[in-house]
Amino acid sequence: MNRPMHQPANRPMHQPMDRPMHRPSNRPMHRPDVILTGIKPTGSPHLGNYIGAIRPALELARRSPEAHAMFFLADYHALTLVKDPARFRDLCHELAATWIACGLDHERQVFYRQSDVPEVFELSWILSCSTSKGLMNRAHAYKAQVDRHRRGAGVADGRDADGGKADAGGEVSDAGVVAGRDVDAGVNMGLYSYPILMAADILLFQAKYVPVGRDQEQHIEIARDIAARFNRSFGEVLTLPLYLSDPTSAEIPGTDGRKMSKAYNNTIPLFGSREQLRKAIFGIRTDSSPPGTPRDPGTSLVFQIYRQFADGDRTEAMRSRLLRGRITWKAAKEELFDLVDGMLERPRAVYEELMADRSRIDRLLEAGARSARELARPTMEIVRQAVGR
Repeated sequence: MNRPMHQPANRPMHQPMDRPMHRPSNRPMHRPDVILTGIKPTGSPHLGNYIGAIRPALELARRSPEAHAMFFLADYHALTLVKDPARFRDLCHELAATWIACGLDHERQVFYRQSDVPEVFELSWILSCSTSKGLMNRAHAYKAQVDRHRRGAGVADGRDADGGKADAGGEVSDAGVVAGRDVDAGVNMGLYSYPILMAADILLFQAKYVPVGRDQEQHIEIARDIAARFNRSFGEVLTLPLYLSDPTSAEIPGTDGRKMSKAYNNTIPLFGSREQLRKAIFGIRTDSSPPGTPRDPGTSLVFQIYRQFADGDRTEAMRSRLLRGRITWKAAKEELFDLVDGMLERPRAVYEELMADRSRIDRLLEAGARSARELARPTMEIVRQAVGR
């Protein structure tokens, strides 16, 4: 790969005599590098997902024909947040249809649903038996939840962060710190052990590269730590993965200027109706300067989104018109809508066709799972042998 942002630690060339390498004779000695991308179905896809995750991952797969690209729906990861079964099913289908509509080639690339590969969960348990609690205590998601709880977030309405009823008697001090409560209240074990399951997702396929956003880099580092500890105990069994994080990748702003996120309710839908797309784009925050006023493209939310979809000439033309005051905000939003809507026209048709026949989506994912299980089998054979199974 030409852009790994992190290099692996050097591995010993030889195993110690008292720690033999556990490797069955049928394990492939030479296999293509695996690039693994996981997608968690916690909300309907939006433009931020497309720019920040979907487009870069698909481009990476196209640029790396010598590698083995794998994509999966991390559906059981989503259970830490999604508690409505019907909504859960809808989100899984929406996300699968989105990736296929955006160009994922399910005939050439392995595309599967995490829950259809039971080896993931077997490996997760085995890894959990070698993973220290201290490592999990340092995970960002867990620490952030504890910090919110300490500040009193999640209890203002009498409910824990996971939707359960808060304990009676908890008080919030003037500093916003919860008194008389366990700071772990509201933290489910899925959230706490999330990094171990993510490590199993990666290590099961001996993945070498994992494209992630900057906020996910720690999870890959944890997966490396888990694999290294397992290898120290049982021999050189698991590949230590590298994260691929592009420092030039865009973080598209939402309609209010913050990072586009479902949590902020500021997203622009990827495959909503044309009317929904138009309404969201015309809801992008702009200043109240009168027509003819020169505007700074660097602070324009409309321009920041526009440049992610326009080619170089159109981007420079828009920049020039903003600097000269030659375009109104209404006209700029209209042009942005036309650009995005035109780009989405064909993918939207594919998406709608897939969503109209969800059994087809299930069949595609099940076929992908069969391929994934074949690829997982050698790793599980060596892991089981290594632990004495």
